Amino acid sequence: MLGPHVPELRALELLVLVSETGSLSAAAAELGITQQAASSRLRTMESLVGASLVDRSRRGSLLTPTGELLVQWSGAVLAAAAQMDAGIAALRADRRGHLTIAASLTIAEHLLPGWLVALRARQIHAGLTPTEVTMTATNSERVESLVRTGEVDLGFVEGPDAPADLHHRLVGTDTLVVVVGPKHPWVTKPSRRVSATTLAATPLVVREPGSGTRMVLDRALQDLGTVGPALELSSTAAVRAAVAAGAGPAAVGAHAIREDLALGRLVKINVAGLDLTRRLHAVWRGGVQPPYGAARDLVSWAADHPA
Repeated sequence: MLGPHVPELRALELLVLVSETGSLSAAAAELGITQQAASSRLRTMESLVGASLVDRSRRGSLLTPTGELLVQWSGAVLAAAAQMDAGIAALRADRRGHLTIAASLTIAEHLLPGWLVALRARQIHAGLTPTEVTMTATNSERVESLVRTGEVDLGFVEGPDAPADLHHRLVGTDTLVVVVGPKHPWVTKPSRRVSATTLAATPLVVREPGSGTRMVLDRALQDLGTVGPALELSSTAAVRAAVAAGAGPAAVGAHAIREDLALGRLVKINVAGLDLTRRLHAVWRGGVQPPYGAARDLVSWAADHPA
């Protein structure tokens, strides 16, 4: 642990420049600070060391023997600091140059492409090289696992809650819509409405455990005594196709079925008294803010343009 007498790196840099230029004002100019700021740094450093470091006269600024000794010691310290600075700069550049993302299927298929196009356009407008992005589409549970192990820089998940052990930011909400095929008996019901109890008592086409869609549906129906599923499928596309073919009702994200509803392949069923809202979160590990660079820019854009 460092003691209380170690000067700041910027102050050591100033002292080295005074030694090289023989002038406090010239050293300040090279650092891009005022002479007043340079004098303040010097006084603070002299207070820490407990001795005068510079003799100032009309002819310039000369280091005292203590100042000369401190400059000798500063060489290795500043060299190590410069090496660290270069390493951190490389890390920051790498974070801008390549980004690995894992996203739940709804976000990966319907939202993330637009966010990435917007990110690329902003980078080009700013004169930056567009970030190379590698994206994995999977269910929310798997996304969280990939973020926890550091296999991806950033994740996007959907569900009733964000994972408590990861930092997160809300980027939008989505609502599950109960749909059936056009020949299903519920299509002829008044106002195409069924009760939550009826839905719970009906075998449904569902996503696999671990998906955000499944988590929201299970929580919404947990107190109603559900029956087993009609089918359990691992993608939203498969669920939509099965429902359209008559396999049974399903609850599917609104973003995923807009075209199906417009073309009549699926029909929306109204369910009274059921909360099927799911929240969309960006998740990451480490600091309170998303990783510096493209990841932070992407989360900011998504949050400012909610789904």
